[in-house]
Amino acid sequence: MRERNEMILADLVQIRAEQKPDHDVLTFEHLSLDGGATPDEVRTYAELATNGNRLAAALIERGMQRGDRFALMMRNHPEFVEAMIAASITGCVTVPIDPRTKGDKLAFMLRNAGCRGAVCGDYALAEILSAQKDNDDLGWILALECGEDERSIPLSSTSGVDSLAEALAKPASTVDVRLEDLNDPLQIIYTSGTTGDPKGVVFPNVRFGGFASVGLIAGYQPEDRPYTGLSLTHGNAQAVTLAPSLAMSLRAVFSRKFTKSKLWDVCREHGCTTFSLLGGMATAIYSEPKKPNDGDNPVRRVMSAGMPAAIWESFAERFQVEILEWYGAVEGGLAFNPVGQGPMGSFGKPPPGLDMRVLDDNDVECAPHVQGEICSRPMDGSGADVEYHENPDASAKKTRGGWLRSGDIGHTDEDGWLYFDYRKGGGIRHNGDFVNISFVEKAIAEAPSVTDVFIYGVEAASGAPGEKDVVAAIVPTDSASFSPDVVFEACRAALESNFVPSYLQVVDEIPKTASEKPQERFLLADFSTDAANVFTENR
Repeated sequence: MRERNEMILADLVQIRAEQKPDHDVLTFEHLSLDGGATPDEVRTYAELATNGNRLAAALIERGMQRGDRFALMMRNHPEFVEAMIAASITGCVTVPIDPRTKGDKLAFMLRNAGCRGAVCGDYALAEILSAQKDNDDLGWILALECGEDERSIPLSSTSGVDSLAEALAKPASTVDVRLEDLNDPLQIIYTSGTTGDPKGVVFPNVRFGGFASVGLIAGYQPEDRPYTGLSLTHGNAQAVTLAPSLAMSLRAVFSRKFTKSKLWDVCREHGCTTFSLLGGMATAIYSEPKKPNDGDNPVRRVMSAGMPAAIWESFAERFQVEILEWYGAVEGGLAFNPVGQGPMGSFGKPPPGLDMRVLDDNDVECAPHVQGEICSRPMDGSGADVEYHENPDASAKKTRGGWLRSGDIGHTDEDGWLYFDYRKGGGIRHNGDFVNISFVEKAIAEAPSVTDVFIYGVEAASGAPGEKDVVAAIVPTDSASFSPDVVFEACRAALESNFVPSYLQVVDEIPKTASEKPQERFLLADFSTDAANVFTENR
């Protein structure tokens, strides 16, 4: 008989279901959707085990074999986790896809992964059906009818689509776990594809099991209640919130999506003691109008990946929280800055067993304060290992010379603490100086008339090689009363002249990925110096 192993998701859930069947380990809250009018969806370990088994039976009924892939395209619903459990039971591979994905990008991911079917929300159903027309391999669709979105399609109006709710309501015999090895793949998570076609990172089952150790790095305590509004299609929500909570029997809370205006209300309502920030989330939260009760919340610690150094101290003081800064990528690499130990602005140092350095173009380690690429490899000297699905050339390039090459530019200080500076190719040099983006974002985020901001660069009007002009994409609090002059005045008062934006680009929202990372390419595509929504100081 196969010995169970808690590094395998299916085994972990079954073991906990036997130990504490009624423990309400996952809550999917509805306050952020409709003010709490709809009851939250809660899952105990026993319910996760039962539903995971029923979905496993549904996969087998549809002819899915060990190693077969299926798309998982929905927001943060409990059924997302149950589909992951079903994949772990059957030895199938789930392909999480941001439900906002559409058109050619979606079609590419489905074909590249070789998806034989899809589990989706009804709001993603139209795009899945469209992609299916040119993909004969996509043979079945299980859809969750939830009616939460204007894009939702009633299942009764479609053919060839089965109800996910009916599959979960159908009793099934126990499905034995089919995995043969801890390194059997559990999922393929695609990169954002900002510079070309997305690349699918193959995640073995053991890596998801290893995510549970992030709970130790985060310093989770038995009474903690982690929260996230980040998408489960992204590694952060799985690593920081889902896996540690399942392993440590915490009571995690998930929102369908990140909503900065309701973040603190959700945490107060559910007694959440920690949450995860990523990408532009910290600046977006900081730019919210100050409230007298900002510091009156149950959150004790924020797990942050990318807290701008300029707002770090102010953020912690305003909201009365500790900040644990860390660094990681979907392909690997890990470092963290324990609370109260490392300098503000540093993402820390790697854990034991991992070698992380800043290297120049010749793979020579950079001196302190000299910028280079952040790279990592096992401390034992063995090479870094990354598998991009059906893309061996990209895998080899990513791990050239045995180093995992992050594509991020950073530096160290004299004590070896690591700092992120910018994405490779994304630095902004203006009038000979590299712009400290976090200072610019802080100055603008503190303006009452701004509710979100993102800084990027465009080709300099001067035409000087390597130079860029600074653009501040901003979302105004009130478009009707917004005055660009007020923002420029705030920048002049707080920033050195080279940091003051050349342009303000006023937008309804800043486009972001599933991990809340601003998508510069969409802003850049819509930017024009003579556009009606672009302002200069003398305009």
